[in-house]
Amino acid sequence: MKYEKWSLGYWFLKQYIKFADWLIHKKTIITGKEKIPDNKPIVFAPNHQNALSDPLAVLLYTRFQPVWLARADIFGKSKAVDSILKFMKIMPVYRLRDGKENLEKNEQTFSDSIKVLKHNFALALFPEAAHSAKRQMLVHKKAVPRIVFMAEEKTNNQLDIQIIPTGIYYSHYWKFNRTVIVNFGEPIPVKDFLNTYSGNPNAAVIALKNKIFDAILPLIIDINSKKYYEEFELIRKIYGRHFLNRQNLKYSVLNLFQSDQKLTVSLDKLETTQPDETQKIAEQAKNYIQLLNKLKLRNWLVEKNRNHAGMILLHSIVLLASLPLFLFGFIFNAIPFFLIDRIIRKKVKDKSFWSTFFLVAGIILFPLIYLLELLAVSWVIPGIWLKIAFLVSLPLAGKVAFRWYILLRKTMGRSRLLLLKWFKKESYNQLISKKENLFNKLDKLISL
Repeated sequence: MKYEKWSLGYWFLKQYIKFADWLIHKKTIITGKEKIPDNKPIVFAPNHQNALSDPLAVLLYTRFQPVWLARADIFGKSKAVDSILKFMKIMPVYRLRDGKENLEKNEQTFSDSIKVLKHNFALALFPEAAHSAKRQMLVHKKAVPRIVFMAEEKTNNQLDIQIIPTGIYYSHYWKFNRTVIVNFGEPIPVKDFLNTYSGNPNAAVIALKNKIFDAILPLIIDINSKKYYEEFELIRKIYGRHFLNRQNLKYSVLNLFQSDQKLTVSLDKLETTQPDETQKIAEQAKNYIQLLNKLKLRNWLVEKNRNHAGMILLHSIVLLASLPLFLFGFIFNAIPFFLIDRIIRKKVKDKSFWSTFFLVAGIILFPLIYLLELLAVSWVIPGIWLKIAFLVSLPLAGKVAFRWYILLRKTMGRSRLLLLKWFKKESYNQLISKKENLFNKLDKLISL
């Protein structure tokens, strides 16, 4: 298989993974796709936080079959692994740490990359060259500028390569039913830097590297603080909706994302201008979260003007009415779900790889278990079409069962809050007081 050729097998795999991705995620939002130019060679340059989830966020929701440049140490394990990586359009890039003698192997990678670009296909690589599992962009390396300049140089500057800065946001890095936002930014034409490159290649590489960094920043949430990263992330989660309301903006996933961008910038600025106040507010946030955890409550439950009693009644009716659907989905999805969850949480130490292993294990194990379950119950299902319908319904029933479970958890949370309010007023008042004091302090410190 040639990297620069469209692959039917890749296309079929992409559709399957896209369906699995839909099952896993609550919502996927794509912005800026119209900015990606047609009939030009493309290089996607996304931020990198979450292992395999990041390339999937790009390739599943664009028309391309992008060729990814990855570190060379994932290759050479076996011929089978190398064949799979090639089928997935992943090429190796050798670094000095891979051995000086291996650097010449990059010539083949660069040659293949140029072929991809000459055919107006897409390359993709991560400017950070590492993932962080934090909302914190790492320092960019020089790989993207060097590759595009080399490609232009070897084609007499005829390619007109367009670099697409890409920002990826996850509501959570590894939990099931999360939300994903993929923001594509304005293309960066490499030709704008070619004059500088002809006179001073190093200056051009640095200038383009900085341009890509600056172009990705508006597309992500980037918490600069090293000292208060965890505390700022907590504040974003508990105070974010309130900060959105302060701006008289209606709730939507995108509105909250953009508001959170503004909030985290303000928090970083606060650390610089008022370090003592920042330390106090960080401690207040931690204390409030500790009390929430102790009471087994979530922050959204403590928001004002929530009719918890009415919602408990309504949701209880919905839960009872849909209980048969939950039981069907749970019974036929529990074994693969909990088996994968248990093994990965136990064996994989780096949490940033959890979502990757969940997906890979899931797309293999779930279909096998489904087939075994079909064999086990096929004797009570008449006709081939009903058997097929049963098989097709299993992943959909699993998604419904998980949503049912989330609704149950929320209903239980509402009940705990009401019980606290009715029977443990001192603890309830302490919780409300801590939240109000925290939010009032943040309102004064963070301007709109």
